[in-house]
Amino acid sequence: GHERARLMIIGEAPGENEDLQGEPFVGPSGKLLDNMLRAIGLTRDAATAERGVFICNTVKCRPPRNRNPDAAEIARCAPYLERQIELVQPKLLLAMGRFAVQALLGTDEAIGKLRGRVHQRPSRGHERRGVPVIVTYHPAYLLRTLADKARAWDDLCLAASVLELP
Repeated sequence: GHERARLMIIGEAPGENEDLQGEPFVGPSGKLLDNMLRAIGLTRDAATAERGVFICNTVKCRPPRNRNPDAAEIARCAPYLERQIELVQPKLLLAMGRFAVQALLGTDEAIGKLRGRVHQRPSRGHERRGVPVIVTYHPAYLLRTLADKARAWDDLCLAASVLELP
């Protein structure tokens, strides 16, 4: 990832593969994410911040037995996530999955209801105005639920338009 990137993707929590490799989104869901990014002209290993993406997780440590992170774990990791956002200074945040949505927007509303539009996050200390957030499905979910891949593609196209990608 880049210290500065126009797009910051926020996932949920590291799984076993991520934990072993020390990197977010590896394995099948990582391959799907890389393909999705490539389709809109972005990459996690771009030479320039213009085409690069910074990827991180809401929760920084793998929950035991790969269970979903709980509210206390999300809250404990929130200062780290906020600091990452502050350092990266993205133009747009892409929240992938419900735990990223909870951490960024503070809502339990279903992804299906939140996706398809740009959310304005309240500004934090260093920001003049809040960083816009687009909500979409987590790639691991898309691997199990192929019917929602088209919706996730629409969300990526919305992100590309916000970022004014050619």
